[in-house]
Amino acid sequence: MEPNLRLAKKLNTAAWIISGLVLALVAAMRKIHLPLPEGVSLDFLPPFHATVNALTAVAILTAYYFIRKKQVERHRKTIYVAIALSVVFLLSYVTYHITSAPVLFGDANHDGMVGPEEVAAVGSLRTVYLLLLLSHIVLAAVIFPFILFTFVRGYTDQVARHRRMARWVIWVWLYVAVSGPVCYLMLKPYF
Repeated sequence: MEPNLRLAKKLNTAAWIISGLVLALVAAMRKIHLPLPEGVSLDFLPPFHATVNALTAVAILTAYYFIRKKQVERHRKTIYVAIALSVVFLLSYVTYHITSAPVLFGDANHDGMVGPEEVAAVGSLRTVYLLLLLSHIVLAAVIFPFILFTFVRGYTDQVARHRRMARWVIWVWLYVAVSGPVCYLMLKPYF
């Protein structure tokens, strides 16, 4: 099939605009706080986010499997699922963070009586958590536009360009999809 470069140009412009808007929204979400009605809680969303991220990782690996088996149409449909899951995650994540107070690693959620061993253990684990979280956030921000551009190249039948990008984009996207649930599991005791 012949590449559709005219459509690719339009979609690339849309990808730049969407990337800019999403990055601006994510950067601004910590400054925005919309109060929820009395008695309403979105505390169910963090485990939902971890689940959606884990399902995204499964979809990415499944898409990789299909393309390795030269099942292009199945690969394409599975990538659509991975992107749809990522959109659901993003919308839910932003909703949660503009309506709920942040949860910090190591916050005491008990009587506050801790010994020096527990403080040291939490401090060491907190460093690991923060490094993982930082890599997750930075790579999520960096990879987002590249996911869109890789998608555009595949969607517009620029197969060689799609393959070149997908060879590395898939692994960074997979890392982000897996590290999100790991961060959640590490933070879970403090919710």
